[in-house]
Amino acid sequence: MGKLRWTISYLLGLGILISSADRITLSVSGDALQHTFGLDKAGFGLLTGAFSIMYAVCQIPIGLLLDRYGVALVGRVATFTLGLTCLFGAIAPNLPCLFIARGTLGLAECSGFLRSAKAIGYWFPTHERGMATAFFETMVKTANVIAFPLEAFLVIRYGWRNTFIINAIVSFAYFVAYFFLYRDPSKHPMLSAEEHEYIVQGGSRPEGTETSINLRCRLAHFLRQPKVWGLTIGLSSYGYGFGMLSAWLPTYLESSFRIPLMQASLYATIPWIAATTCGFLIGGKLVDDLIVRGYSMTNVRKTIMSAGLMLGTTFIAASFTHDMRISLFYLAIAMGGLAFHGTVAWTIPGLIAPKGQIGIIGGIMNTFMNLTAFIAQVLTGFIVTWTGSFAVALMIAGIIPIIGIISYVTLLGEIEPLPDILIRS
Repeated sequence: MGKLRWTISYLLGLGILISSADRITLSVSGDALQHTFGLDKAGFGLLTGAFSIMYAVCQIPIGLLLDRYGVALVGRVATFTLGLTCLFGAIAPNLPCLFIARGTLGLAECSGFLRSAKAIGYWFPTHERGMATAFFETMVKTANVIAFPLEAFLVIRYGWRNTFIINAIVSFAYFVAYFFLYRDPSKHPMLSAEEHEYIVQGGSRPEGTETSINLRCRLAHFLRQPKVWGLTIGLSSYGYGFGMLSAWLPTYLESSFRIPLMQASLYATIPWIAATTCGFLIGGKLVDDLIVRGYSMTNVRKTIMSAGLMLGTTFIAASFTHDMRISLFYLAIAMGGLAFHGTVAWTIPGLIAPKGQIGIIGGIMNTFMNLTAFIAQVLTGFIVTWTGSFAVALMIAGIIPIIGIISYVTLLGEIEPLPDILIRS
């Protein structure tokens, strides 16, 4: 039958891994950048925020453009722009230029999850979307395991500017691969008729772009749907814990348990290894296996997502311990649960969106998720400064997932396509 669809899934996952590595470079270059540009901690925090804010606020506009112009075109522009922004960051002569480079990087990366979710909807039958989604959704966590030590080595060995140049070369190489390998199924010359039939018969989303409805009307239409808000609130509750650990985990280990930063960075990979593993095995393989066995698609996905958020509440247990090993154990449980929850959640836009409108739904949910992650990063800094410890911050991160569980129970409902605005009007 052929396995081109899995090649496409690997291609999408590789793109998320590369873009996440580009993002990590700034974190490991913190001391060098502060020395080069005379930044203090607050200034460096604003520099990292330039990426986060641009990434969040561009989600809905990019989602609309994705529905209008398609995965292939938006992906080509985004991947090429990613290489340009890395190159511009490498040669930035002053701090304002570096701020512009980081903001543009957020713009270049903000379509990654949206176009991947849309492409998976086109390329995969419903019973294979769990594992296919895991290949791109877990790459953000995998980057914390692989790219952090690699990028740190490059910065120490070659300097931050040369590391940015290396990232640019890798990003341009990925652009070439994406340009030649990605097409929608109906336009791909390498897709066999048998595999295409298998994909379509398995419930893939119909291809096509949405051009006939005013963009503002489409956005208003989906913002009125309880199902969209149920998914958005649930994913945002995941985004809080994910955002907090992404920014603060090494610092938490270093300051709370009095260990060197390099040692803390190595220990910090443990929760991310758990997240990657659980994302694949539970959010991907287990969900697909249960659906193939005939269990309700709605019940399986809602149960797994709620269970993942429930495990996320173990952040609370981590707030009470003074033993680093026990803390890492609880954090690994929390991130493992949040990770397989996120994998399943990202399969849903492709299951509930009307034809050609996956991008706008993904844009809504990803906007709020990333804003929540940004709030978690900033709020954690204030809490730690005020209290002198991470205990309260961890407790808040453990309480937030309960809100997501409630949203799935009360708002999400059946996982089925939403009414199309064309039909309703």
